[in-house]
Amino acid sequence: QVQLVESGGGLVQAGGSLRLSCAASGLTVSNHAMGWFRQASGKERELVAFIMWSADYTDYADSVKGRFTISRDNSRNTVNLLMNGLKPEDTAVYYCAAARDLTYLSNRNLPTMYDYWGRGAQVTVSS
Repeated sequence: QVQLVESGGGLVQAGGSLRLSCAASGLTVSNHAMGWFRQASGKERELVAFIMWSADYTDYADSVKGRFTISRDNSRNTVNLLMNGLKPEDTAVYYCAAARDLTYLSNRNLPTMYDYWGRGAQVTVSS
């Protein structure tokens, strides 16, 4: 049974940092394309950070470039998201997702391309 479990969310002041971690069981993160999505209240789920199985390719939403960093720890079978310079507009539920087969890289931002999801971690940034 596959499980993705996010941790590290919380409340932080604007300008602060948080580190989210996604612990995987039942799958190997190095064999999957992994994404961090977020969904703010009343908005659609959006991809904020992506890492390919080779880890040579990463990508970020324009709104978080230069502030967020995605990484993978194969020894712990986790995917992490370091978030610096947090802004109130970063407030959302953050989800970890895994895709077995991402045929077209251009589809990486589509939630329907991902096979497994975590339950999410709340991140709240106060002004």
